Amino acid sequence: MKSKTTHTTPAGGNVFADLGFSPEEAAKLKAHSDMVIQTKLKLAKSVSDWITEQDLKQEQAAAIFNTSRPRVSDLVNGKIGKFTIDALLSMLAATGQTAELNIRR
Repeated sequence: MKSKTTHTTPAGGNVFADLGFSPEEAAKLKAHSDMVIQTKLKLAKSVSDWITEQDLKQEQAAAIFNTSRPRVSDLVNGKIGKFTIDALLSMLAATGQTAELNIRR
């Protein structure tokens, strides 16, 4: 039997603040989280685009990246939460591409 939700609390835009972190700590945690997500998205898109450009099947890409076909499926379907930045960088390197880090103040 499914339970019914009878009450919800609207989110304030920063899950860390909603969880009770101080405003300063919540802002730092959110900035870090956003940075990691954007980095993963860019890396995954570059690798996924390369797979498409090379007209590779997932099995072929898996062999190149020394991983499984389901792992490549996760990549091309945007399941970036299943990947570390390091894993995505390794895949990017296997494509012959490089990454560059830009630091802004």
